Amino acid sequence: MSDTELATGKVNPGALPKRLGLVTATRVTTDAVLVSDEVRHTDRKGGRVAELDEGLQASRGVPQVLTFGTPSVGEILAERYQLEEHIGNDSLGRQLYRGIDVILRRPVAVVLRYPGGESAKEMLAAAVAASRIVHPHLVGVYDAIDEGVRAYVVREWVDGIALRDIVAQGPLDAGRSVAIAWAVTDAVASLHGTGMAHGNVHPGTVLVAHDGRVVLTDARADDGATPETDIRAIGAILYCALTGYWPHAEAGSYSVPDGVRDSSGALQSPRQVRAGVPAHLDSLVADLLNGELPLPSAESLAGELASFGSFDEEDMAAEEGGRVDFDAFDSAAASPVPPKPAGRKLAVGVVGLLVLALAGTLAAARVLGDPATPETPGASAAPNASTSQQVKPPGQPVEFKIDPSKVRIVDPQGSRSELKDADNTVDGNPTTVWKTDRYTKADFGGKKSGMGVWIDLGEAKQVSSVQVILQTPGADGELRYGDADLGSTTQGDQATVQQYQVVGQPRQSMGATMLFNGPEQKTRYLMVWITKLPKESSGGYRVAIGEITVRVQ
Repeated sequence: MSDTELATGKVNPGALPKRLGLVTATRVTTDAVLVSDEVRHTDRKGGRVAELDEGLQASRGVPQVLTFGTPSVGEILAERYQLEEHIGNDSLGRQLYRGIDVILRRPVAVVLRYPGGESAKEMLAAAVAASRIVHPHLVGVYDAIDEGVRAYVVREWVDGIALRDIVAQGPLDAGRSVAIAWAVTDAVASLHGTGMAHGNVHPGTVLVAHDGRVVLTDARADDGATPETDIRAIGAILYCALTGYWPHAEAGSYSVPDGVRDSSGALQSPRQVRAGVPAHLDSLVADLLNGELPLPSAESLAGELASFGSFDEEDMAAEEGGRVDFDAFDSAAASPVPPKPAGRKLAVGVVGLLVLALAGTLAAARVLGDPATPETPGASAAPNASTSQQVKPPGQPVEFKIDPSKVRIVDPQGSRSELKDADNTVDGNPTTVWKTDRYTKADFGGKKSGMGVWIDLGEAKQVSSVQVILQTPGADGELRYGDADLGSTTQGDQATVQQYQVVGQPRQSMGATMLFNGPEQKTRYLMVWITKLPKESSGGYRVAIGEITVRVQ
């Protein structure tokens, strides 16, 4: 292809796209915002929607890539991936789109690069390698296609917030910092096990999803990527989470302010920057960032981090303010046994591994969502498949099949004109919804305090979690439970709202997936209660619930 063709956008129409061989990831998420680094997009309410990674800026020196021929919204790539919104471009010449897989009907992120061919070799090679690994803390890669004039990678679309944006509001406590670092290390260990390094670990590629899952995105796997640089970067992630700063000299320049240094330029430890950092965690960070000390393997470091399970549970409790849904750390369905440490002595022993395995108290092991029952493309079509034929793993929650006839809408202050289609919330298809009328204000136009979806489980169950998929993110809501069916009348709905108890803390301005802990005691009746409506892109306010999934012990 000539330079003239590139400059004018005139390319041989007979050129066929080249799809690279991928192992399709089996994890499917229901909605997403891929969060990486610098190029930002805001929604109509001014909130952060998505960012596209630029990497460690000063340390890369990657030249700009010619971008042209931006595809139009609505275009379908490879007869499968429909582009729905252009999120932004980055300094590497890549364009990020939110799209939809028209075959599997799942949201995807599409990352395009112009031109394809040799200039996109690194991006495509990293995608192919990452696609062969299915891990709860790695973003899923679904497809990679080279059309010559352009190349693109199709991957999971994740709803969440980058670590960079979390620490911009203040550093995290020890428990949450270890939780995030453990998840990243576990993901990196899975990559290293295949002989691949990530090469792009920094606060923009570490994402805390709104369902509590920690996700590592955007592997680069270039010539400078090594297991050692990954481990060093994990030490920097810990430093960043604990202090709100990023150690530029030790881990590469980045948009987060440089670590605090003394008059000689030496990096001050987390305990010197802020009070309350445990001494053994402080020593671990110092060792990982010390260029003169040997580094552990990722598997060994994961075990080392898991040994911090003795942190007080109060240290891991969710903070007020709603900057990120850390309550979801404690609502994950299972706590996997972490990898065994390889014996390296940094600052602490590994006795805490037994605590983690037996009690599951480490928040880091709780950010996995439901790793014991990974969703598959087939499962996404019918997520409420009956559990009667499932073998329930000991101690692991399983999805409960809800009878559609046992679901109804609670509307104590309305005209009861919005009660139909309640069964759509449990039919196994997130694209079929129950929705309210459209209101002029988020508080139901000032006409009512809320509306809810009531569920009868048939008998008292120990509910582990309740997941609610919304068509539009941004609603406020809460989970309630009770011990009686008070009837589907205005008076019955009023009594239901008054008598049912709230589980935990209400959720505010949540993403497209709301995740609630179940009540501590068994219950037969649940109610998802919506108190504030999200704003739709077309104007007005209303909520549309696509699917409610209940998991029970």
